[in-house]
Amino acid sequence: MAIGPHKPDLGEGQVIKPHRPGLGEKLFFLISGAIMSVPFTLLAESLANNLVSAGISELFFAQVLSIAIIAPFVEEFAKVYPLFYRHGETERSIFTLGFLVGLGFGIVEFLLYIFVYGADIVPRLIPLIFHATNASIIAYGIATRRTVQFYLIAVFLHFSNNFSALLGTFWSVGVVAANAASYYLSWNLYYKTSDKRFSKGQSSPIPPN
Repeated sequence: MAIGPHKPDLGEGQVIKPHRPGLGEKLFFLISGAIMSVPFTLLAESLANNLVSAGISELFFAQVLSIAIIAPFVEEFAKVYPLFYRHGETERSIFTLGFLVGLGFGIVEFLLYIFVYGADIVPRLIPLIFHATNASIIAYGIATRRTVQFYLIAVFLHFSNNFSALLGTFWSVGVVAANAASYYLSWNLYYKTSDKRFSKGQSSPIPPN
């Protein structure tokens, strides 16, 4: 049995109408982001501690590897992975779903850092929205068929944020700059999306097999 995205069988002259997700679907993507946040957040923290415990690296370098380098690549990919299996969406709906996945991810990460790691509330509020805007940036890349380009932009912003945070208070300007860039880019990309289908060639009638 073939495994993959389902494509409806259409007769000659039929057109796949653009799909706009309802409230239930939006909640699903918000919750999916929340669920996947748990293992990735715990993994980043435990990896650094395990490297130190094993005597492989000092704490700072272990945190740079796990939190500033590995986490951005893995988390940004994980957040938008469900979007690759969406068909018939408009550019704007894909963007919105990406934002919701990232928001769910950010909310649970925030709760984990507050209640598990005992972090201060105010500093952890910033990454909450940062995850949402970064995921929407990649979603825009998916919608416009420039996934790798916008994925790397999001990874760079994530790296800049995490690395600056590890350097201490003096480098907090890097955190502010990375977040401001992510917010600004997400805001502008949203207004570049439209309600047209993002998959090229599927807005026209599909010929029979």
